[in-house]
Amino acid sequence: MSEIRNVAIIGSGPAGLTAAIYSARANLAPLILEGEPSSTSDQPGGQLMLTTEVENYPGFPEGIMGPDLMARFREQAVRFGAEAKLEKVTRVDLSERPFKIWVGDPDAAEPTYLAQSVIVSTGAKSLMLNLPNEFKLIGHGVSTCATCDGFFFRGHNIAVVGGGDSAIEEATFLTKFADKVTLIHRRGELRASKIMQDRAFNNEKIELLWNSEVTEIKGTNKLEGITVRDTITGELSSMAITGLFVAIGHRPNTDLFIGQLDLEDSGYLITGVGEQVTATNVPGVFACGDVQDHTYRQAITAAGSGCSAAIDTERWLEAHVHS
Repeated sequence: MSEIRNVAIIGSGPAGLTAAIYSARANLAPLILEGEPSSTSDQPGGQLMLTTEVENYPGFPEGIMGPDLMARFREQAVRFGAEAKLEKVTRVDLSERPFKIWVGDPDAAEPTYLAQSVIVSTGAKSLMLNLPNEFKLIGHGVSTCATCDGFFFRGHNIAVVGGGDSAIEEATFLTKFADKVTLIHRRGELRASKIMQDRAFNNEKIELLWNSEVTEIKGTNKLEGITVRDTITGELSSMAITGLFVAIGHRPNTDLFIGQLDLEDSGYLITGVGEQVTATNVPGVFACGDVQDHTYRQAITAAGSGCSAAIDTERWLEAHVHS
């Protein structure tokens, strides 16, 4: 623990690993704390570990599997001198430098690592329905991202679950590909803004299914349909769809930083404090990727912000630590 790292990167999706590549090439020998393997979107490699084919990442005209793309990111970072550890951060102390980072027991007297700077790239997780089969069938008919996966559903009948702006945005986008999009909402009116509601009501490809909730996702190796329950009568019915998009919101993985870094009301980290685009309110702590981006949430934008965070960190270290 006595060694003080130049930079510790918490998280290992496209943002964190891109930050690692750039900071490693700047001879900062970054430490990547990847997290621990799990079945959720905050695992090492981020949400791309739960996808199958990625067709919209530049440089891969034939497409590439999400886990393969993340493996390449990681190999590239390690090649240039990053140290990657499959460890989950359980506590941080950002009150003074060097910053303190714990893995394992958060109540341990001494931190596991010390770092002059920290890049937070813990990402966000899509809120899910928490039904059996749901995670298993992600990438096989179930999705949380219309921009990522809509192209695969040309000519299909699909459903979107949700009633907010993001759900209608997803449903509207999907009408470019699908023959029919059913918007399933558990209430009798939408939560979305008036302009978004009008967009849904005026789109002939969108059908609204009110007062309904999905209770079962069917299929073994691919989605074969769903069961829907009427929230008023309790009546169950089956829908033969080949695509299900869950659009009930996202939750940034920021619990570690509550009370230490400034957050938006929605939980996302606030960046752009001062002159540096990825800077947080604590000097020397930067953030990139979905943990601070609730607008785009794409692998390419996360990677771009990871590059920015690494450059911001390098310049900050040069000015405040290595000068």
